[in-house]
This record gives sequence, C-alpha cells and structure tokens, in this order.
Amino acid sequence: MPAPWVSFLTPVYRTESYLPATIESVLAQSDPDWELILVDNGMSDEVVRIAARYPDTRIRLLRQQNCGYAGGVMAASSAACGQFVAVLDSDDLLAPEYVDSVAAFIRAHPSVDAVGCDAYQFADGNREPFISGYFRSTAIRRGPRRGRRLTVDDVLAGEVPYYSSAIRRTAWNQVRGYRPGFSDVDESVVVWLRLTEKFDVRLIPDKLAWYRVRDTSLSRDPAGVEDFERRLLRSFALFGNDPARMSARTRRAVDRNLRRLRFQQAMRRARRSLLDDDVNAARGYARAALAQRPCLRAAVVLASLTVAPHAAKAVHPVKQRMIGAGARAARITRTRLRSAGPPPPATALR
Repeated sequence: MPAPWVSFLTPVYRTESYLPATIESVLAQSDPDWELILVDNGMSDEVVRIAARYPDTRIRLLRQQNCGYAGGVMAASSAACGQFVAVLDSDDLLAPEYVDSVAAFIRAHPSVDAVGCDAYQFADGNREPFISGYFRSTAIRRGPRRGRRLTVDDVLAGEVPYYSSAIRRTAWNQVRGYRPGFSDVDESVVVWLRLTEKFDVRLIPDKLAWYRVRDTSLSRDPAGVEDFERRLLRSFALFGNDPARMSARTRRAVDRNLRRLRFQQAMRRARRSLLDDDVNAARGYARAALAQRPCLRAAVVLASLTVAPHAAKAVHPVKQRMIGAGARAARITRTRLRSAGPPPPATALR
C-alpha cells in the first residue's frame, strides 16, 4: 500500500466531545490521500468507542498513558507514514479542500519543505467565525503574499504559522518535531524557528482550517496567560542560547523580540497589579517595562503611577469600556459589510 501524502497527528486528552467533528472534517477531504493517527493520550474508553464508529483503514488509534501534548504528537509522528505531517488538535477542524490545496501548492513548488496556511477562528458553540482569522491574530497582520518564504527573523517577530501546517516528514524528523524533553516551551514556536533556520517554508493566505476558541482558553485565565508568556519567552531564549550558529542580524532579532515580549509582559502585570490595588508592584512592573523599551507609553504609565495612582486606576476601566464598545461597533459594521467566510460544519457545534 503506497504511503499517503499527509499524516494528521492528533493527540486526544479530555476532548472527547469535540473529537467526532474533527474526525469527520478529515473524512470530508476532497483529496483522499491522507491518514489520521489518533493518540489516546490517557487511556480513555470513550476515545476507543468514538474511533470505532469510523471503520476507515486510514484512521489509526494508538493508546498510551498521558505523556503530555508533545508526547502525544510525537507518538503519532513515530507511527506516521505520510510524505508530510500536520499536527491537528482534537478540537479543531479542517476545510474540505485542505489536502487538495496544500498538495497542489507543493506539486507546483516541489522544493518547498513546509506550507503554512491561514485558519478561521470561531468561538465554541458559535457558527459565526471571527472576522480576523488566525494570521491577523498573530504578527501576520495582512494576508501574506502567496508563496512568500518565511524566515527565522519573521518567526522571531511573531509570524508563527498555524500549527496545522503541512511539513515534509524528513524535515520534521531532522528538527526532531515537538521534542518532549523540553519543558516550559511552546512547541509550535520552537519547531517553526528550527524549520525556518534550515528549510524552505512558505505561507499561503488560504483559510484551510477552523481554530476553535474555547471558554477555557488561556486568554481568559490570568494564570494561563502567565504560563503562556513564560513558555513563549523560554522558547525564544532557548533558540538564542546558541549564538555561534546565528548571524549578527538574527542575534539582534532574538534580542529585539525578547525585549518586546518582556515589555508586553511587564505592562500587563502593571495593569493587573493596579487593578488589585498593589500600586508599588504596578510601579515596579512599569519601571521594568520602561527598561525593556524606553517609550512614551511606558513613561506615561510610570509617571501616572508615581504622581496619581488612584486616578490611573479610575481611568483604566473607562478606557477598557471605550475600547470594548469601539471594537464591538467595528465588528458589527464589518460583519454587515462583508461575510467573514463560511460557518464551521454543523458537526462542530454538537
């Protein structure tokens, strides 16, 4: 039996309610040249029952004790037979043309080692996708020119492709995929840094997947945000720990990006401390932000916390309400002017 074009790597842990929709989005591919490797990352009987409902030889189930997200991805990777691999979260969805579109691009550009695509974002239980899409939620503010090559400096600046991108298996193996041995890192950031350092990575603007934003997402949880920022900083710092292999330009990009992330972290902590009535801590974080990026914004925040901290606290919720109202109005206007795209499959809302 010939190897499939792509192997989808899907670790499953406590996402049983979403898994059927994910499987069905793969089964709906217009190009059938794929395999789906599910890893029951916790020995769940329900995952076994769900997989049994789909008697397709292209779908395989592996079972193991919970080895973490990276361990689940790498277990699937070790069993993969495809020419390309693509990580697919067990609560996300693929557009029916995913395989067809990405494979067509690779056939037209056979030397390319990885292709990053855009994705719709949608709230759990809501058929209306967000206007912006995945690229706009990162540093890729505008849809990239089709086929633009992604560089290490781009990733360092925040242009991290959607993780369900197709990566040539030989390239994936050379960068060792989502190395489970690394702790406190964002695996997708690390793998894209290493891929762009050595291989030909391209971006296409097509929205070929659906990224589910759940109520339990990190952005809604202050502790989760802290954890994410720590892992992101560690990812870039680890990459920068080997300066001998980098050009002076890349070393500057690493330093610039770390300063940007530390600035953003310090400013967020200053806001949180102010809302918690800890003015001294807020002032300290504002100083830390100013040290990372000497700019008017940080200077104004520090000055207001020094001269009139209570006034600064009173201004913050008013500002947030104004920003929120403006964002809601803009979102409504844009939605009326143009469609954000097709709704996610109905199975996603079960």
